[in-house]
Amino acid sequence: MQQDRDAFYSNLKIQLEDTTKKWPTEYLYKFILPAIGNNTKIIEDIFNNTGAKISTRVSKTGKYTSYSIKIIMKSADDIIKKYRECEVIEGIVSL
Repeated sequence: MQQDRDAFYSNLKIQLEDTTKKWPTEYLYKFILPAIGNNTKIIEDIFNNTGAKISTRVSKTGKYTSYSIKIIMKSADDIIKKYRECEVIEGIVSL
């Protein structure tokens, strides 16, 4: 499982570096989180004090919340670091 994630992030880093002409750049994270426990607080804490603009949308059933997070990132490594920080959130789906 860890190998799969490492391979995913290695490929993501290559794609980001190939497609991004200039750093720092604005990056859009998209996540879906189950509305359980303190998931909302955790994701907001991860992006707190970063200048990120966070938009949320609750599903019709109220069981999930989607997050769109726009943030200026300095490098592909910084983008991946945030993804790894978000992995602690139970049931998170990265889009």
